[in-house]
Amino acid sequence: MNLILIIIPIVILIIAIGGYFVVFSNETAEIIEIKQIPKSENSQTLIQTNVKSLFKVMAYENDFEIINGEKIWRDVLYELDESNTMIYDDLRNDKKTAVVFPIFTAAAYSEPGFYTFYRGDCDREFHGVLFRDDDCLTVKLEDEYNPLFTSSANGLQVLNLLDYEIITDISIHQNPEILSTYEKIILLHNEYVTSIEFDAILSHPNVIYLYPNALYAEVNFDEELWEISLVRGHNYPEITIRNGFDWKFDNSIEEYDVTCEDMKFSKIDNGWMLNCYPENVLHKSKELLKQIKEF
Repeated sequence: MNLILIIIPIVILIIAIGGYFVVFSNETAEIIEIKQIPKSENSQTLIQTNVKSLFKVMAYENDFEIINGEKIWRDVLYELDESNTMIYDDLRNDKKTAVVFPIFTAAAYSEPGFYTFYRGDCDREFHGVLFRDDDCLTVKLEDEYNPLFTSSANGLQVLNLLDYEIITDISIHQNPEILSTYEKIILLHNEYVTSIEFDAILSHPNVIYLYPNALYAEVNFDEELWEISLVRGHNYPEITIRNGFDWKFDNSIEEYDVTCEDMKFSKIDNGWMLNCYPENVLHKSKELLKQIKEF
């Protein structure tokens, strides 16, 4: 994803008020937690916003920016709205479905990380450590994540509320056969994946590519060091290289459409691909959520 999307003031995902969920990569691997910032750490009052949505959209009362005269909330939390119970009943997942949390992509966007390198800003000191050029292309994974716009914050939270099972890139890399246990796979902004994960996803017959720019660059995952390194893609190691897998269905050019005014799916070899980045519309589009359920 181009850096222009990083600065868009879109919300940070906090999965559930007063709680968290964990994602297991497999029975023996480390646990990744996606947690809420505890209220005790924030002196502001959590309020329900007037954002139009199928869900209650909660935020801290002073945690917003004014952009072009519009109030844009930052740390948004979604809750089920009791008045929409019948709508949820129609939208809840009813198949064996996995949503893939893009943990490798979340790591790639951390600082210092891949995008520090892309900006040409890696050759300096970070946290008392001197980085040199390619050093930023190896990133440690964290044990906890608050996903952002670049790692499908809204999509992950909304689908979780609608009873979709969450797995991670790590789950697939360590056990690619896991995908065969699901009727349907939903990819989010899984921009950075390993070659094992790439092959496993393309081998599944029913994948929903919900966000453009998925399967864009190849990374290596070092399980012992718990880190990823960029291998190929996103103009690396040669400026002429775009998609690291030379994938013929790459639709990355469509990631810049964040309004989704002409939203539609296209059929590809192993599933369906959306033509826009739905992060700002998924939580309020009954039609889109219904279509995702019915695939």
